[in-house]
Amino acid sequence: MRADKDFDILEMPFEGLAAYWLSIKKLLDAKKNKNLLAEEAGHTSEPFIRHLLETSLRETIPEPLARRLAGAKKARLLSDYRRKLEIMRLALYAIAAGENPRLTVVRMVSKFSTRPMDEKKVFDLAHGMIEGLKQGGADLPTLLSVDHKLACDRLMVKLLFYVITARREGCQALARFTPHVRSPYFAEGLSLAVDGFEADFLAHHLKEMRNETIVETARKMDMAMEMCLGIKTRLAYEDIYAIARAFMP
Repeated sequence: MRADKDFDILEMPFEGLAAYWLSIKKLLDAKKNKNLLAEEAGHTSEPFIRHLLETSLRETIPEPLARRLAGAKKARLLSDYRRKLEIMRLALYAIAAGENPRLTVVRMVSKFSTRPMDEKKVFDLAHGMIEGLKQGGADLPTLLSVDHKLACDRLMVKLLFYVITARREGCQALARFTPHVRSPYFAEGLSLAVDGFEADFLAHHLKEMRNETIVETARKMDMAMEMCLGIKTRLAYEDIYAIARAFMP
C-alpha cells in the first residue's frame, strides 16, 4: 500500500491510520517481500510513519531500541508541530488585532532558540509576495498556502504576508485567500478573524485547539508505534487490530 502524498498524521483520523498499518501487516504476510518496506518508505512523505518504516521494522534493530528511537522522533516532531501552530496563532492574533507586523515578527522569533531568518529578509520576502500578487499570474495555491509542513522560515514569510495585508486592507480583505490555505488550523482562525471575532477570544480558542491537536497527534503516534512494533514482533493480524481498537476514540 503506497501512502498518499498528502498523508498527514496531524489530520488523518485514527481509523485511517489504523487501516494503513493493518494493510502493511497484510502485505507483509502475503508477499514476504523484504523490499516492500523500503518501497513504502520511499513513497511516504509523513516523517513519523517513514521513520517507523525505515527504522522500527528493521530486523537488525531490537524492539527496546526501536521504541526509544520512535519516542525520540515523536518528541522532536511534536515540538516542531507545536511551534509552527503557535506562530500561526500569533499571526492570527495579529491579523484580528491589527498589530504592527514588526511586533508580530518579534513574537514569532521568540519561539525559536535560533532565529530561523533575519528580520529584514522576512519582511523583504513578504513584501515580495505582495508585489508578486499585484502583478498577477501567480500560482495562488502555492504562493498563499500555509501549512505545518513548510520549513519554519518559509512559514514565517507567508504568515507575515497575511499580517501585513490585514494591517493595510483590513481582515475582510483576506477572505479571498481562504480557499488556498491548506492548514485546517490556520483556515479556521483566518475565517474567524475575517468574520470579526475579537483578537483575545481568537487567541484563546486557537490555544485550546493547538493543545488538543498536539495531544491527539501524540496518541496517533503512540498507536502507530505500537501497531508497528506488533508487526515487528510478528503478532497476528487480529492482535494488531486489537492494539488499534485500544487507541481509537
